[in-house]
Amino acid sequence: MRILLGLVLVIGLSGGGWYYYQQYYAADPPPNFRTVSVKRGDLDATISATGIVQPEEVVDVGAQVAGKITKLPVDYGSTVKDGTVLANIDDSIYKAQVDLASAGLERAKADVKQSQAKLDQTREEWRRAEALLPQKAIAETDYILASANFKAADANVALCQAAIKQAEASLELARTNLNYTVIKSPVEGVIVDRRVNVGQTVVASLNAPSLFLLAKDLRRIQIWAQVNEADIGRIRPGLPVKFTVDAYPKEDFHGTVGQVRLNAKMDQNVVTYTVVVVTENKDLRLLPYLTANLQFEVEKHSDVLKVPNTALRWRPRPTLVAPDAREATAKAGGRGRERGKPGGPPAGERSAGPRSSDRGRIWLADGNFVRPLEVQIGVSDGTSTEVAGPQLKEGMEIVIGEVRAEQAADTNNPFAPKLFRGSQSKGS
Repeated sequence: MRILLGLVLVIGLSGGGWYYYQQYYAADPPPNFRTVSVKRGDLDATISATGIVQPEEVVDVGAQVAGKITKLPVDYGSTVKDGTVLANIDDSIYKAQVDLASAGLERAKADVKQSQAKLDQTREEWRRAEALLPQKAIAETDYILASANFKAADANVALCQAAIKQAEASLELARTNLNYTVIKSPVEGVIVDRRVNVGQTVVASLNAPSLFLLAKDLRRIQIWAQVNEADIGRIRPGLPVKFTVDAYPKEDFHGTVGQVRLNAKMDQNVVTYTVVVVTENKDLRLLPYLTANLQFEVEKHSDVLKVPNTALRWRPRPTLVAPDAREATAKAGGRGRERGKPGGPPAGERSAGPRSSDRGRIWLADGNFVRPLEVQIGVSDGTSTEVAGPQLKEGMEIVIGEVRAEQAADTNNPFAPKLFRGSQSKGS
């Protein structure tokens, strides 16, 4: 009898323990939903891109003659005017070339005088031969010789005069090369880059070596942004642009689209177009070659209902959907072409208002379950998306996620021991 009572007691305790375990540990806890309110406000549809700050116009100053740099009166960031001396090249060789060309010119002038005297002599001899020939006082061969000497002297004068022009050109070339040893600024601007040092030898052969990079006016700059081919159709000249730079992360700058260039670039099968954004830089705070993060303001909608993009992306577990809505939700989910769904267009990537064909789904809490609410999707600013629907109202609480009980416990007390739970082995 005692053995029988012991067995009954053991069986009872085991059953009670199993019931307690299933009731309090193995059962799934009620869900805890994270919700936000539907808000009303303004929404800007934007296109994001990155770009590089560029001076509006730059001038690359090079050397047209070879030689060693002897002076550098300017440095990085120097403000220069038109004609300001930027550098000096050793001019000793070029001065010698000028002296040589000058001496050549003087010799050519002397040769002209000598040839002119010879011409006068042969002219008189030819005239005398012409006077004596009719009287048979001179041989015909002497007459021919006198005529030939005169013509040769005349041609020699023309040759010497051409030599003068050639010597003058050589002298002008030598003087020009001498002037090129003094490198001057062709415009008014700022030295952005200096690529030479004192003592360095520059060699100008087929290409002029670049010595300085000048920005004409840093008060007006450009940003060269790379825009994806999927978005380039919505970019047009005059479009307002807001951008930030890492140098001033908390400050917004503004500009406008000035040009959409047609020379597309392909990098890893991604086609991008260069869009030139023009902006003012009166305080000279924006420096050349800063990285800019741009937002092209494609469209602006005022006084619209908007929800976070996470609300359109979140999908509940099938067991969390209200029982009377599961069948309809499963059928609607099979279409898979609504915005924000896998396989469909991303939520909020349009540039027009809501249309019946651009549909999405948000979820409303209903006790321990959620119910779907179909909405029409409009523009997005990357964080929030415009939505509309006959049942959608401002202030309505919508679900954006679920917090599990064990996750909340882990968050509240990270040092608490983790109990074994049967629900962890169940698929969700």
